[in-house]
Amino acid sequence: MEKRDYYDILGVSKTASDDEIKSAYRKLAKKYHPDLNPNNKEAEKNFKDVNEAYSVLSDKEKRQRYDQFGHAGVDPSYGGGASSGYGGFTQNIDFGDLGDIFGSFFGGGSRRRSSAIPGENISASVTLTFKEAVFGCEKSVNIRRREKCPDCDGTGAEKGTSYQTCQTCKGSGIVRQATQTLFGMLQTEKTCPTCKGSGKIITTPCRSCNGSGQIRKERRITVKIPAGVNNGNTLSMRGEGGHGLKGGPNGDLNISIKVLSDPIFSRKDFNLYCEIPLTFVQAALGASINIPTIDGDNIAYKVPESTQSGTVTTFRGKGVPYLNARGRGDMFVTFLVETPKHLSSKQKELLKQFDAECSGKVYEKSKSFWEKLSRQ
Repeated sequence: MEKRDYYDILGVSKTASDDEIKSAYRKLAKKYHPDLNPNNKEAEKNFKDVNEAYSVLSDKEKRQRYDQFGHAGVDPSYGGGASSGYGGFTQNIDFGDLGDIFGSFFGGGSRRRSSAIPGENISASVTLTFKEAVFGCEKSVNIRRREKCPDCDGTGAEKGTSYQTCQTCKGSGIVRQATQTLFGMLQTEKTCPTCKGSGKIITTPCRSCNGSGQIRKERRITVKIPAGVNNGNTLSMRGEGGHGLKGGPNGDLNISIKVLSDPIFSRKDFNLYCEIPLTFVQAALGASINIPTIDGDNIAYKVPESTQSGTVTTFRGKGVPYLNARGRGDMFVTFLVETPKHLSSKQKELLKQFDAECSGKVYEKSKSFWEKLSRQ
């Protein structure tokens, strides 16, 4: 029977890199491994094919011969009727790779585990005024985190005492386990459960930290709030969380941001919004007014004649500074024409006289609406 192409078996192209070939092999070897597919003849055959293909394609010289001559380049008995091993092929299973693949399944891998323990991430929150969020500021937060015990310098052992070599792993920090498979013994490794990978046992735990190597401390941390943060943002201060153990990295301090509202401005992303009321006369005749900005100064602005309620004017670059970048958003001002209240008799009479003098040219929208309605 014609043998399958090795590239097809692994599901990779002929130009696949070494990493791509290894990745495909690991995936398929795990899928068809006999320990995961007991009494499955088809899986057993596929497992043999996958290992045969990988043993050739993972070897630079064998792969070159295979690319040039096909199966005959790596199996002299191919096509000649001889049989040795798997179709005349000397099987070369990489049990080191299989150890990595099945490490998590069998409780260990082929490499020694690091005993380093990362520090925990901790959280805090700060409340900012609207302007503090826009322009940035400094705030202080109180936190409580795990730090290295000063009495034992993080070792967990009482001063003046020594360690003992772990008898479970004999100081190696790992324990090995051999599993019988169809292809021989499969050896796996895992972190020693007794010493947690350190290879040592504390005989006299530190009384200050009870052997943990850490104690909790209250700290006051100064936080630099960058310009442009917004409500709901989270700032991360790398390494300001709990201290790591046995060479592990410190955790992070994650600070959630709460921003108070402003009586004049509202915000969406990096743009600001402001509503400015106009009197009927200002809107009709135009007026010179001052537009407030978040910076604290004013912009002199000429309101055009016949400005309608809801008109929006844009002021470029007067919004919120972009977070960790140059430039600013825009400010959008909406003009709202205010209808007067609590009019005196004289004021009402004047308005009636004004209305009597008005024609359709004065109230174009009103005239158009009623004309459309009358035609229905």
